[in-house]
Amino acid sequence: MVLAHVLGNVVSTIKHPHYQSTKLMVIQPLTPDGRKDGPSCLAVDSVGAGPGETVLVLRLGAAAAQVVGIDLPAIRSVIAGVVDHIDYTTP
Repeated sequence: MVLAHVLGNVVSTIKHPHYQSTKLMVIQPLTPDGRKDGPSCLAVDSVGAGPGETVLVLRLGAAAAQVVGIDLPAIRSVIAGVVDHIDYTTP
């Protein structure tokens, strides 16, 4: 699971059947202190997140399968939660 910032929406009228009735978001992975952590990517939104929010993202196919309820989905990343607050102290 990773933290990410939602950058925006993706609209696609023609897509793989596993993506039908899903909302696709562009996300930017973050470190716990809020810095960018790698390239942006796409994720299926399962919680109603919006641009500008910090979210929890599952990045394993098995986890995506459980969240979206599809066996062996063509989905790698799923937004599974919206973060309200991060209380982070450096070691």
